Amino acid sequence: MLTNSEHNGDSMAAKKLFGTSGIRGLIGSEVTCELALNVGKSLAYYLGNEGTVVLGYDTRTTNKMLDQAICAGLLESGVNVVKIGMVPTPLVGYATEKLDADAGIMLTASHNPSPYNGIKIWNKNGMAYTSAQEAEIEKIYSEKSYISVSWDKIGKLSVNEQIKGQYIDDLVNLVDIKEGLKVVIDCASGAGSEISPLVFRKAGCEVTTLNSQPDGFFPGRNPEPNAENLGNLMKTVVAVGADLGIAHDGDADRMITVDEKGNISPFDSLLALISKEFDGDVVTTVDAGLCMDESVNGQVFRTPVGDVNVAEVIIEKDAAFGGEPSGTWLHPDFCMCPDGILSGLRMAELVSNKGKLSDLLAEIPSYPNIREKITCSKEAKVKVMENMEELLKSAFDDISEVNSIDGVRLTFEDDSWVLVRPSGTEDYIRITLESRDAQRAEEIKDVCVKIINENL
Repeated sequence: MLTNSEHNGDSMAAKKLFGTSGIRGLIGSEVTCELALNVGKSLAYYLGNEGTVVLGYDTRTTNKMLDQAICAGLLESGVNVVKIGMVPTPLVGYATEKLDADAGIMLTASHNPSPYNGIKIWNKNGMAYTSAQEAEIEKIYSEKSYISVSWDKIGKLSVNEQIKGQYIDDLVNLVDIKEGLKVVIDCASGAGSEISPLVFRKAGCEVTTLNSQPDGFFPGRNPEPNAENLGNLMKTVVAVGADLGIAHDGDADRMITVDEKGNISPFDSLLALISKEFDGDVVTTVDAGLCMDESVNGQVFRTPVGDVNVAEVIIEKDAAFGGEPSGTWLHPDFCMCPDGILSGLRMAELVSNKGKLSDLLAEIPSYPNIREKITCSKEAKVKVMENMEELLKSAFDDISEVNSIDGVRLTFEDDSWVLVRPSGTEDYIRITLESRDAQRAEEIKDVCVKIINENL
């Protein structure tokens, strides 16, 4: 791999391409074929203009054009490309590791609406590129350090259709689910539409599907798996008498459950519930709640938001499991790529062996939790966050701890906490908070909303 000192071109500030989860933006204005072509060339240069890259995409209508563009950039720069087609993001991470490729690329905007698309890059071990690696790609891209190779060194293009079957078999062999568990799966017409229902059926579940026809317009619901978008799943679970409902986002690296009563599982409680199943330390993010500390057997380590931050600390601490409250969970015993399908399988296994999901979640400590988002442009985010720590500290007089690894997180003397941070993927400032008292939670929220609005 090439270092900063090996780059050609004049020194200049690298263009910021990557957010908390790869490159993501509106097609046409922020994400274009030219961008994809040059990101392909930049990655190839970073890899030394040799090696192999696995390439997959989700169901978005703009993916095939980006697929052709980024593939052309890689081939032109001497890198071989293995196309695996329309697949969930976790399959790209899995394939990169299993096929011993040098990197993987997934074209997806995850939970963002149809007009968005993006690019996410994966390491040999199936883990997303770190912020340091992304900075390298940004530098190459900005300085146009990339090169084209001679006609006789052009990369080779191949297609691998077998890796899907290997992934499915490996997932099924990882869990033990009692025959006949009734599951409703809502794939949002995204990348999990074909594989996720098949995996659950092979694992012994009786499966009902919603939005499982691949369609980049996402006609059934928006790909964000939240209460606003999952009304049909909640009703269907009750209507068919299912044991469990599972919802994926657009690229199926995330998973959220609905219990047998038709209730969406609280994000933090769900993460704490699955974390309890692992012996050892667990890694989560700064926006995860108190129930994690009160439920997990080992130590809880917190990182900035973003699956790659979780993955880095899992490796550093040799942790047994890691995840974000958003439903992005990492299973290091399988692959370092977040996997919503495996996450769903493990929840099905838990329900199959230990009883109703509502009962299991009732055992997890639960406190009033508020997640608020305030619309804020990319440019305004910087201004709003500039003095946020001082503004928040001056607004409260019972702060016991300040954490600024990602935005500003305040912990209060009564164990309440609030996190104010700019979204890395969308035009929002996010407020996440928790308190043992509902009124106290509302009071904290109101103060934070007022501070942000006054600084927009």
